Amino acid sequence: MALVDTRYLNRPRRLRPAMGALVTSGSQQSEPLAKLPELPIIRLQPLQHGGKTMLQISFPYNELIYKTLRYSSCCQWLQEPRCFAVGTEAAGLHHLLEDVQGVAQVWLSNTLKISDMSIMRRLWEQTYRKHSGYLPCPLPYLEKLYLLNYSLSTIRTYHSLLLRFLNGHSQQGLEAINEFGIQEINGYHRQMVQAGTYSYSFVNQSINAVKFYFHRVLGRHTLDLNQVERPEKADRLPIVLSKQEVQRILSATANLKHRCLLQLLYAGGLRIGEVINLKITDVQSERNLLLIRGGKGKKDRTTLLSQKLLESLRAYYKEYRPKVWLFEGQYGGQYTTDSIRNVFRDCAKKAGLQKKVTPHSLRHSFATHLLEQGTNLRYIQSLLGHKSSKTTEIYTHITSHGLESIISPLDNL
Repeated sequence: MALVDTRYLNRPRRLRPAMGALVTSGSQQSEPLAKLPELPIIRLQPLQHGGKTMLQISFPYNELIYKTLRYSSCCQWLQEPRCFAVGTEAAGLHHLLEDVQGVAQVWLSNTLKISDMSIMRRLWEQTYRKHSGYLPCPLPYLEKLYLLNYSLSTIRTYHSLLLRFLNGHSQQGLEAINEFGIQEINGYHRQMVQAGTYSYSFVNQSINAVKFYFHRVLGRHTLDLNQVERPEKADRLPIVLSKQEVQRILSATANLKHRCLLQLLYAGGLRIGEVINLKITDVQSERNLLLIRGGKGKKDRTTLLSQKLLESLRAYYKEYRPKVWLFEGQYGGQYTTDSIRNVFRDCAKKAGLQKKVTPHSLRHSFATHLLEQGTNLRYIQSLLGHKSSKTTEIYTHITSHGLESIISPLDNL
């Protein structure tokens, strides 16, 4: 008679994560900036009234917001458009932000441009919890960036990263922070790398933002900023879609505007920020060119205007009749980048794609497919608006052009 040990028959299943696990140092600091609870949104947008430009205050009806604006000395109720409005002076906007603090958050429409950095600082920091030791971003820092003609998106990025750095050391106070050396700057960013939750790009941008503060604002020229440690950039290849996958994405929507948006990203290799900045006059059909103004690095360039895209744009124009911008929102003004991302995400899901893709994947696919068609790399660099040819050369590592003629040695065994 045989004896069977049943311990191995009923052994519990071991559950292991598919992607393994990361063991961190456990010493990294917690997130230094706490957010306030979400509040209702009021939006400011330009309004022509009585021969002058004002700022219309739009919001879904909220009794507390209505009463706040009703008793605010900086706002007035306009009978004809039936809305609250405020003047375009900086003092009025500062007053409005004080009145609605804790009641609502203020957002700007894409058609509203503000050059006063003190207002932009208040808008960007209105969502953070202001504890007793909270350090706002120094205004001279933002003004220096603005005067040096940095783009508003770069200024906002640098603002958030320096704000995080300052409040990560808020217990020491701003005067002590201003005396930091290389060791403290390296220690802060070393903790970010050890946390394992921040990308190379995020850490690298943080280093640039902090360096700008110490070098260009504080004038700490004796501080050898070249000794600041930077994480090694991983040489990752961009995700590229096949032509069949691109076709499935473009066919996944029946909305003409949405299809034109996606066709533009692919047909011209555009960034989403370049798409929303297109004006009707930038479509130069007689020259078969698309004019891109103020691309990355504030550079102008031209790119291809596909005949299929031109036909779609003509049909789109007849149906939607945009006034200034090629793509305008539901209530006028520029389309938003978030809207494009949402459109792409929905279409990729409908197309059944399993890859982790973004709208920028269409730009990568544009460059790769041109290279596979035999297009000279120099022309692709010009169409993409790359400053260095090394940036464009990454697509030579992705293309399958020429690989189909190479036989694996395994096939010859």
